[in-house]
Amino acid sequence: MIPVKKALSIIEKRTKPLGMESVPLNESVGRVLAEDIVADQDLPPFDRSQMDGYAVKAADTANVPVTLKLVGESAAGRGWTGRLRKGEAVRIMTGAPVPAGADAVQKLEVANESDGYLLLSEPTEKGRFIVKRAAEVKKGSIVLSKGERITSNSLAIPAAFGYSTVKVTKMPRIAIFSTGSEIVEIHKKPKADQIRNSNCVMLGSLTREVGGDVNIWPIVGDNISDLRSQITLAATSADVLIMTGGVSVGKYDLTKAALRELGAEFYFDRVRLKPGKPTVFARLGKTIVFGLPGNPVSAAVTFHLFVRKCVLLMQSANVCDLSSGYAVLDDPVKGTKERDSYLPAIIATNPSGHLIASPIRWHGSSDLVGFSRADALIFVPKDVSCAAGDRVEVRFL
Repeated sequence: MIPVKKALSIIEKRTKPLGMESVPLNESVGRVLAEDIVADQDLPPFDRSQMDGYAVKAADTANVPVTLKLVGESAAGRGWTGRLRKGEAVRIMTGAPVPAGADAVQKLEVANESDGYLLLSEPTEKGRFIVKRAAEVKKGSIVLSKGERITSNSLAIPAAFGYSTVKVTKMPRIAIFSTGSEIVEIHKKPKADQIRNSNCVMLGSLTREVGGDVNIWPIVGDNISDLRSQITLAATSADVLIMTGGVSVGKYDLTKAALRELGAEFYFDRVRLKPGKPTVFARLGKTIVFGLPGNPVSAAVTFHLFVRKCVLLMQSANVCDLSSGYAVLDDPVKGTKERDSYLPAIIATNPSGHLIASPIRWHGSSDLVGFSRADALIFVPKDVSCAAGDRVEVRFL
């Protein structure tokens, strides 16, 4: 049985990147960049107005009221090309280029136009309502870095700098299936001693969220011959095989036995972790294999800690682990002898702005309904108990 930290180190050592490919920009959300995105121009590319109003020389407005001569108009996409002189003003729209010679924009609300002249009732100062050229981005600067995941929020960045296609790392092919004669498909009515296959849909969704190309395989019952056959078939078409169930030490826990018969190389098969002790990390040929516990909470926790990291490492992502932080407990939690615990919790902010971690009252590692409310895991070191009011480390889900 190895510590969680050691297990993570082994995964990092044994996981290799998959290479890169080019994809159309509009198909790149969720992918990991294999190149830096570099600005091909300043942003904004000119001094830009923040307001609908009038471009002026600030010194001309020092003594108001003042009358200025209107000499033109600057609109977005259609700037005024002259040079502003003393005593002049140019009508300007939001987003339009500020004319040469102007050093401020005055808003519409304090101005009146009449017969080609502008009456201003308030002064302004240099730089008012102007975004200077390159204030946001300078040409040649890196605006998204290799290893970052493209999101819906960041998708506009490559577009703004001319990237109609982007180089991304290849998505790993992920095969997932559940084992156990007690498991039935979601659409079927379970018998008294059966449960539906909730793990695969959960693991499939979690894997897609971190960039895996998922293929869900049929359930395999407690038959080692059938298990060997499906492992062999699934592994030939996948970079990562995730199996859930059959990894403990019971009579019908056959996953490890089937892998050994197939010649898999085991890196670890027990972790000093609650929930999730009987987690398997191995390799069969070129395929990485995870054997996760069958209980849904254990499967979810071990995915978040281990599988997620592996899938992101394959994509050369800059950040592969769950983000972490600290919060104050509002209820006590009890650690486990010899094993670190990762306990489901709900995170909130109190009136003082401090993060509060509320442990979820759940009924063991089969309680998928209780776990579904969690947005964090409280880390409790082995042989440690924490009281309400203690500061604890949390992993955000």
